[in-house]
Amino acid sequence: MSLATDILNWVLIATFIVVAFSQIMAMLRLVKGPTVGDRILALDTMVVNALGIIVLLGMWYGIGIYFEVTLLVAMLGFVSTVAYAKFVLRGDVIE
Repeated sequence: MSLATDILNWVLIATFIVVAFSQIMAMLRLVKGPTVGDRILALDTMVVNALGIIVLLGMWYGIGIYFEVTLLVAMLGFVSTVAYAKFVLRGDVIE
């Protein structure tokens, strides 16, 4: 193994730890959030953190399919956040 590979492995491990801590903090905001808007933002943040974890797993294993999975999860996360926010504001999703 070269020095660059060792450094990349340590950086990936550190990044996993930081993103996992961020995910835990978002979960706490989801549970404790004083308003519904805080909970919606916490869910959206959790989707973004999940995207980061999926990309990191793709880099760790060296498999490119994880990046396509990330695109699908991002689309689902966006649609679900918009639908939940619309439900909170209007009371129904489908007009």
